Amino acid sequence: MLAVFVNMATVIIGTCLGILFRKRLKQQYITTILSALGLVTIMIGVSSAIVTSEIIAVIICLVLGTIIGELLKIENRVENAGDFIKTKVFKNSTADNKFTEGFVFASILFCVGSMTIMGSLEAGINKNYDIIFAKSALDFASAAAYGAAMGIGVAFSALFIFVFQGGITLASGALAPILSTAIVTEMSAIGGVILIGMGFNMLGFSEHRIKVANMLPAIFLPIAYFPLANWISGVLG
Repeated sequence: MLAVFVNMATVIIGTCLGILFRKRLKQQYITTILSALGLVTIMIGVSSAIVTSEIIAVIICLVLGTIIGELLKIENRVENAGDFIKTKVFKNSTADNKFTEGFVFASILFCVGSMTIMGSLEAGINKNYDIIFAKSALDFASAAAYGAAMGIGVAFSALFIFVFQGGITLASGALAPILSTAIVTEMSAIGGVILIGMGFNMLGFSEHRIKVANMLPAIFLPIAYFPLANWISGVLG
């Protein structure tokens, strides 16, 4: 779990530095920076999504995963968690009107992608922290930028990192045998699609906000998709 705590610390420190910088900026600059970060988020998402070699797997997993997310109301639950934390941090509920948005956004940003999955497995099984340390350096820079634009809510995404990344690390022994290269690739591709949706939300491309958190179950569905697809292929010959 050492690597998880290091990752959490880099996000918190990066966000705090970003907030210090934010105080020197006028609102118009913050708005422009937020738009730029939206474009960067889309770019990161596209670079992850295009690695797919099984587009059908991405489509099926996203559809089924989104249905599961809608049924579980994940978006609402994550937002409620953000609102709850906000009420504990600020006595004045209007003190930071981007707190929940920053918390939800950063929680997803820092926890999707192959570096999270493979890094957590390496840390848990081989005590090799190289991938997570590299991810932590990237997250530090991202947290500073997003913290400047979205505020202290970004720092509290460290709690989500603890639960999500820490959970994979602790369960690494059981997960490693079933996470083939193909499965991890498609998990990363699905995460990329989710990031594209987040970028669209930041840029306000749609009147109706995309509920990207409800898509999170899709990231894990390749674990079931590939064995099932192979079994069906075997049955059909």
